[in-house]
Amino acid sequence: MSLYTLVDPGNLIAPSLVVAFDGWVDAGSAATSALEHLTAGAPIVAEFDADVLFDYRARRPPLEIVDGRLTELTWHQLVVRRVRVGERDLLVMVGPEPDYRWRAFTTAMVELARTLEVAEWISLGAIPAAVPHTRPVPILGTEASPGLLRGDVSPGPAGVLRVPSALVSALELEVAAAGIPALGYFAQVPHYVSGTYATAALELLRALGNHLDTVIVVDDLEAEAIELRSRLDTATGLDETTRTYVGRLEEMYDEQRLASGDDLISDIERFLRDQGSEGRGQGQRS
Repeated sequence: MSLYTLVDPGNLIAPSLVVAFDGWVDAGSAATSALEHLTAGAPIVAEFDADVLFDYRARRPPLEIVDGRLTELTWHQLVVRRVRVGERDLLVMVGPEPDYRWRAFTTAMVELARTLEVAEWISLGAIPAAVPHTRPVPILGTEASPGLLRGDVSPGPAGVLRVPSALVSALELEVAAAGIPALGYFAQVPHYVSGTYATAALELLRALGNHLDTVIVVDDLEAEAIELRSRLDTATGLDETTRTYVGRLEEMYDEQRLASGDDLISDIERFLRDQGSEGRGQGQRS
């Protein structure tokens, strides 16, 4: 039985499929908030069966209660939407990372990509890192073969990095194995920042726009990022220890001593602990 229902998407010409899920590879909700910004009001072309993919006890549907009356229960949804960017179509999936049936889901996504004649796969994500909020957000790339990344984004980090997997990465692997060019852009988010980090969402959309050779309008995110920067400057300025730490990060950034693989592993493990992860594997570098 198929995991998804397909709606006629209309006339698509070699669309890119862009995907982001919440979870540990969405630090600061940067990737999901970026794509939610992009897909607001966009039509659905495919819908997955949420009942077989989500654990509702771990990810409970939000309930709205007004004056003691149960008024609305919002069920989690996992869909692909069609978005027009410039002169081209994008197929965008953004939402909760499924809890169950990862292998069946990856098989279904490969099948869907072939059915819709997807020309390339683009993963978006964000990882916690030892970077300062006072500098531009660094972007790391992944690519199934050399030359897929565009702009000034390079694949990295160098060497072998072993970390707990995210579903978006499992999908990128399987799509690439099926012969579809696959790549990813991942923002590095200051690990001391809590809540949604609009600055990284903004940078991911810029990286996506550069990749697609088009401009993605991000006015509201720019305003949010400016406001967030002001709040972070104020917060760090009030505490001497934090101010000193951010200063050290600035020195490392300015000297282009960005996080190594070992540093990324430490930041990722700390992030997973803070998120209450059950520890699906420990990071290793070799």
